[in-house]
Amino acid sequence: MPEPARSELAERLLKIIRRQEFLRAGDRVAVAVSGGADSVALLLLLLELRSELGITLSVAHVNHKLRGAESDEDERFVAQLAATHGLELATRSAPVARAHGTGIEGAARELRYRFFRELACGDRAAKVATAHTLDDQSETVLLRLFRGTGIRGLAGILPRLRFENEGRDCGEVVRPLLGFRRAELRDYLRECGQAWREDSSNANVAFLRNRLRQRLMPLIVEQFGEAAIEHLADLAEIARAEEEHWRTHTDGSALARSSTLSAEELNALPLAAARRSVRTWLEKNAPETGISFRLIEDVLDLARGPAGKKLELPGPALVADSVSRLPRNACARKVAAPAIVRRSRKELVLESSATQVGDYEYALPVPGEVFVRELGVRIAAEKIDVASVAEENCSELLAPDLLDAKVAIRNWRAGDRYWPANSRQEKKVKELLSARHAAGREKKLWPVAVCRGELVWVRGFAAPRAWQARSGTAIRIREMSEPGRMS
Repeated sequence: MPEPARSELAERLLKIIRRQEFLRAGDRVAVAVSGGADSVALLLLLLELRSELGITLSVAHVNHKLRGAESDEDERFVAQLAATHGLELATRSAPVARAHGTGIEGAARELRYRFFRELACGDRAAKVATAHTLDDQSETVLLRLFRGTGIRGLAGILPRLRFENEGRDCGEVVRPLLGFRRAELRDYLRECGQAWREDSSNANVAFLRNRLRQRLMPLIVEQFGEAAIEHLADLAEIARAEEEHWRTHTDGSALARSSTLSAEELNALPLAAARRSVRTWLEKNAPETGISFRLIEDVLDLARGPAGKKLELPGPALVADSVSRLPRNACARKVAAPAIVRRSRKELVLESSATQVGDYEYALPVPGEVFVRELGVRIAAEKIDVASVAEENCSELLAPDLLDAKVAIRNWRAGDRYWPANSRQEKKVKELLSARHAAGREKKLWPVAVCRGELVWVRGFAAPRAWQARSGTAIRIREMSEPGRMS
């Protein structure tokens, strides 16, 4: 007996699925069905194609309990639909607390995708198909434009979203209806004589997407025609291709390889590449920071400016729908992020706001050594023969008979003054360090040695003339990365 002729929409969908390789023969596909027109249409279209594609279908439904009896009726409707077509049904009760307020939609989405991940990474389905349409895509592009976005945000709803489990792909969400209009899907259901459920919350204009859908989109169509909606979706497709090119060819990952970023290399890049490098750097090292165009521009301004400046990063933000991979057991999460970008002499440095820089002070035996925890180094006072030291290094040697048995090693403090032998006059330590372009934590922790209330050594500077050794045995104070024996 010949199979019934496929609908025009099913033929279009078949071409899209094959061209983009959404589904392959042998795939177990769970269709996410809410009961609304779009998801019901997706299920019926895939039922038309399952023999041709060689796939096994099931139905997945999440009940968020947001509309009481109406939500429960949606679940019963989906269960009956699955039973009618002899399909396995996977359901999840995932109530969303109304305390989320305007974040209800985001919280519900997180719960749904957690369920989808369990299905895709388990043994019930390799893929989950959702019914996002061209209209959804256009709305998403506009919403992101209004909120502020870049190329990645303009890419809108991605055609596929891969899940990971312990670093390996374990399934994915596919969105094969992104080229279909919402209205044509409803026309298809009417032709099939198939009912669907209407979500009463779609009329609630307290939700931003509903306001855009009910008020702005009709105005756009009225003033600019239906093609304007399709052009927005086309823009998302163009932006997605641009994003993929950047990510695979020039994403700035080589430059953004650590918690520091070379200011010189960054400033030498073309503006587009520099912006991409900053975004990549922040994403890799402060992954939960709310990254915006303005933040990226501020970081670039910091890189072009003088040493010593810093920039506070915004607080944690939800991971957006535009991410291409979801970590295990998470679809969106908030994590504390480093809070400061500091401009040092050569680099941009990410520092945590939790890292408090305090004063320190240690007693250094002469001769002897002490470990300075704040610097992560040992500072040693070692005996040395003046004659064994190159002439250009003699300026750092101290006369042992002028020093006490112990000197204090500490970070410099406000008001400290020092007179290096090669300087014309005494200066504030703050001024000496600023001339060296020291900044931030490095500057705050810069070590000095104090004997009888006077600074006798500052790292990197000549000793005061009055404390210098001229001949014979001398004391040299220096940093050591490893402990050593003093002679």
